[in-house]
Amino acid sequence: MSEARPSGAPSLTSVQWLICVIAAIGFAFDIYELLMLPLIARFAIEELTGLKPGTPQFQDWAAWLFFAPAFAGGLVGLVGGYLTDRMGRRFVLTWSILLYAFSAFAAGYSTSIWMLLIFRTLTFVGVCIEFVAAVAWLAELFPDPVQREKVLGYTQAFSSIGGILVALVATLALEYAKDLPAVMIPGFLTGLLGQVDPAHQHQAWRYTLMSGLIPAIPLILIRPFLPESPVWAQKRAAGTLRRPSFAELFSPQLRRTTIVTTIMFACSYGAAFGAIQQLQLIVPGLKDVKVLTAGKPVPKQKEIEGKTTTDYTKAQEVGGLAGRFALAWLAVLIVSRRKLLRVFQIPGLILMPLIFLAFARGDNYTFFSFDMSWSKVFHEVKLSYLGILIFLAGFFTVAQFSFWGNYLPRVYPVHLRGTGESFAANVGGRIIGTSFAYIAVKLAVTDIPGFAPTKMAYVATGIAFFTYLVGSIACFWLPEPKEGEFGDD
Repeated sequence: MSEARPSGAPSLTSVQWLICVIAAIGFAFDIYELLMLPLIARFAIEELTGLKPGTPQFQDWAAWLFFAPAFAGGLVGLVGGYLTDRMGRRFVLTWSILLYAFSAFAAGYSTSIWMLLIFRTLTFVGVCIEFVAAVAWLAELFPDPVQREKVLGYTQAFSSIGGILVALVATLALEYAKDLPAVMIPGFLTGLLGQVDPAHQHQAWRYTLMSGLIPAIPLILIRPFLPESPVWAQKRAAGTLRRPSFAELFSPQLRRTTIVTTIMFACSYGAAFGAIQQLQLIVPGLKDVKVLTAGKPVPKQKEIEGKTTTDYTKAQEVGGLAGRFALAWLAVLIVSRRKLLRVFQIPGLILMPLIFLAFARGDNYTFFSFDMSWSKVFHEVKLSYLGILIFLAGFFTVAQFSFWGNYLPRVYPVHLRGTGESFAANVGGRIIGTSFAYIAVKLAVTDIPGFAPTKMAYVATGIAFFTYLVGSIACFWLPEPKEGEFGDD
């Protein structure tokens, strides 16, 4: 282990605590919004298109819903990073959260697959911009290095809490959908948007999407009390804030940083989107799920498969939460960023392919369980073989997302911080990385042996191995940041 960081960071003020709360809410609902799709995509596509899972047309729409919003979000998010450097961190952060919250709510009213695609794209745009603005904002509000590492690490850990929350909300929506108000388009908009079929006005996937409005509420109330980044504001007021430039990202000083972080960010997202987020299409092939759904009517089969998927999503996000907290703790102990990242990369390279091979086999074993039939959220809490494996997948993969939030602000100057972060996160992560979801779905309809869910599990195995291998190799060229190199430029 490398030399430990010095301790003794100053205590947080009340304003700084407020900043941390808002940042934690933003990070939590970033993932909340993104992880909605794996939980609702199958049901939404079936309703809005009439297509059945496993057909090429269904797989095409599944691929587009995963990839098109991410691609558009990456492109617009790149501009958002530039605007973060030009217009300020707080301004862009606020409007990006409002954009993704209200577009997520509107997506619940979708009357066509195209309407769903458009609003999911707007949601993704907001999320892509918010991450970059929030990371730059936090890094500059907490100049003390130890305090900055802790704040960035622990606030980003709330991303995984967002993943757990969306799984819980999806479970509640499945349980209470029939008792919730009907989802209907207001009369003055029916001529433009049509109306939700009366038979589908109480669908759980709609309420899950609409819950994305929640983060806008505290933001509207608290925004007037949030400060702008003092470093950025001072430079702008003094007239010394340089104009950001995409070309400067490839200057001799920054070229290697930009290229390597973009590749590695793509690998982090590729493992998540190409493997972990395909659970909804893998779960129906598990042997215990087939036993539970055998002979059941189709709506009951969907309910069982949906609840099983949310259970695995909860386990994966609890693993991700543990990984993020582990990284936040290790970030102040391990100076070398390469060594810190390899703590998660090397075990992941070995375990991730084995985990999805286990899902391809479909065998599961429950070590023990607690009957919670009185609960509308959990129903049953159990420790199972596949549950432990998906926990580990989340632990080693999701922690890497927090790593980039800690690393990127330290390797770009103030005037280029949002632009540089945005290039790595949006070109690498959102455009290239999430394209593995499209690749996974397309490969799963080829002649790989097995039924459709088993095919997806085999594809996820290959993608997990490939992305971890490339990321581990690229790590050898990852520049080590120098404390203070850009902090006061």
